[in-house]
Amino acid sequence: MTPQHNAVLPTALKIPAIQKLANKRVILASASPRRKEILQTLGLEPEVVPSTFAEDLPLSSFEDIHEYPVSTATQKAVEVYQRLLTDAPDDPPDLVIGADTVVFTHALPSTTIEMETGVRQELLEKPSSKQDNMRMLMDLNGSVCEVVTGVSLVYPILSAPGYEIKSIDERTLVFFGDNPDHVLQAYVDSEEGLDRAGGFAVQGRGNLLIRKIDGDFYNVMGFPGASFFKLLDILVEEEEDFLAI
Repeated sequence: MTPQHNAVLPTALKIPAIQKLANKRVILASASPRRKEILQTLGLEPEVVPSTFAEDLPLSSFEDIHEYPVSTATQKAVEVYQRLLTDAPDDPPDLVIGADTVVFTHALPSTTIEMETGVRQELLEKPSSKQDNMRMLMDLNGSVCEVVTGVSLVYPILSAPGYEIKSIDERTLVFFGDNPDHVLQAYVDSEEGLDRAGGFAVQGRGNLLIRKIDGDFYNVMGFPGASFFKLLDILVEEEEDFLAI
């Protein structure tokens, strides 16, 4: 007997993008509690199936560094989609959501410092230690960084290879205040930023380090909800067979 699925919560807005997900098997290919929390806030409760993709794509292979998180999100979503299809061919996923959030240093409004001076933006992963966290924060302090989240959707279609991929990237500028060293050290010692890209949590005590944000706050947390639902709206409107297979 095929299991029943419904990722739409009673609190969800009654809009086509969300109603299309009713009684569908929706998968979040991420173990991030923040992404799950954002989707629940917006009315969705997908199954969580973390991807096993190694996330080791070489940044140097991308002419545009903003393609890096999109490609990683796509690899995550495709890996989970194919795995679930193999494991349970009678209960395939209707939609798999992959996401990857990265932080780039030295961003400037409307442009990048690379365009102005030839300096390439640095990708900040999760800190490897407290010392590494302090190095990141000192680099970001009094500056502007760019948080980019790639979101990829994988869903079934009738033509080969049997699934379609649609992706977006969302970019948000985060302006750090001029924080004294003792404040940065106190934040590092809290260890809150050790499992966060860029070494800070905007929704936590890391907010004390930030002067302002230009863009989607949820994007800095790890998932751009508004852009995700806008993409769903476009797919519902433009693709007659979207989630109908």
